[in-house]
Amino acid sequence: MLIPLAEQLRPENLDDYLGQEHLAGNDAILRKAIESGNVPSMILWGPPGVGKTTLAYIISKQLNRTFYTLSAVSSGVKEVREIIASATKSGESPFLFIDEIHRFSKSQQDALLGAVEKGVVTFIGATTENPSFEVISPLLSRCQIYILKGLEEQQLLRLMDQGKERLEQSLGASIRIEEPEALLRISGGDARKLLNALELVSTTASQKDSEVVITNELTLSIIQQNLAIYDKGGEMHYDIISAFIKSVRGSDPNATIYWLARMVAAGEDPKFIARRMVILASEDIGNANPNALLLATSCFQAIDVIGYPECDLILSQTAIYLACSVKSNASYLAIRQAAKTFKTHGDLPVPLHIRNAPTKLMKNIGYGKDYKYAHDYDENFVNQEFLPEKLSGTTFYKPQDNPRENELRARLKALWKKRYRY
Repeated sequence: MLIPLAEQLRPENLDDYLGQEHLAGNDAILRKAIESGNVPSMILWGPPGVGKTTLAYIISKQLNRTFYTLSAVSSGVKEVREIIASATKSGESPFLFIDEIHRFSKSQQDALLGAVEKGVVTFIGATTENPSFEVISPLLSRCQIYILKGLEEQQLLRLMDQGKERLEQSLGASIRIEEPEALLRISGGDARKLLNALELVSTTASQKDSEVVITNELTLSIIQQNLAIYDKGGEMHYDIISAFIKSVRGSDPNATIYWLARMVAAGEDPKFIARRMVILASEDIGNANPNALLLATSCFQAIDVIGYPECDLILSQTAIYLACSVKSNASYLAIRQAAKTFKTHGDLPVPLHIRNAPTKLMKNIGYGKDYKYAHDYDENFVNQEFLPEKLSGTTFYKPQDNPRENELRARLKALWKKRYRY
């Protein structure tokens, strides 16, 4: 049996593990836990192909404990109970790794609770979805959440070199990666996807020539000809949702509904689609049309009650509304700029007049002094400073050119005059 390149290169210890320095690097929190032998049940949350399964495997190998692995796509309560029964009998407390834990239903997750709480198994779940939404609270409270980050370009290039060396040995060919850009673009930061693409291109090209020179043109031509083979692991799932979101953002209801139909036909989790639309309603529409967030939220709640097949109508209505809506990313830009400013300037002091003053001492030293209560003034507004002195006059929210935000700009300009340059 031919072992895939990604599996051949799977590291077996933390020193060979690429990326996630904040978790697995020297003196990092998870590495310390592993080295101490006191590893908690955990959920590894991050994008595809960043090493969640590999990290779980390394933990079990380093601690020399039995490692059970299940996929939430193909396993259920029966398999979970069988493993728990085996672990109870052995008394070992093995690792139970469940990939795509977000696909487990509430009852399936409930089956884990007792064993995790009593330490019968040490649970490791992997998910690409926010566990706050997809994992039941009792299980979430019994686990540490570790967030894995996308791999950097230099890490992917290093992985590409390792893959090239291994392929040269197995194929008996000379391989030179002259242009890595197409491979990197196709991978989307996914290490498994990168190695799959490199293996497919190298194997295909080496059948014609023992000296393979990988260019962007060669990569794209081979990948496009063999897309079904390349995407057999289901990575296209992320490409389709990306196409859907970009179509909505681009105000194209026809493309939007096409990509939605593709996801529905593939049996995509409707909550996954609806959650993306809730995020988009704020990120790409915002205050240009506040009703967008209301409708998207209602959609998320409704499909949870209705389910397939009828919920495709609710998804369709919402997606078309969002695609046809006027767009603005002003709210998105505002919070990102504010976060950047905070990171640059640190914890600037809160102006005294808007500080809370629950004690007499605080009042005596000026907390809350000279604060003006807006509702005591005409139009429920009074011009006073709310930002730290160093940031006075800084404009984070910049209304964009659409009817609703033009109204907001006019109101802000009338209220604040020249302070924020509206």
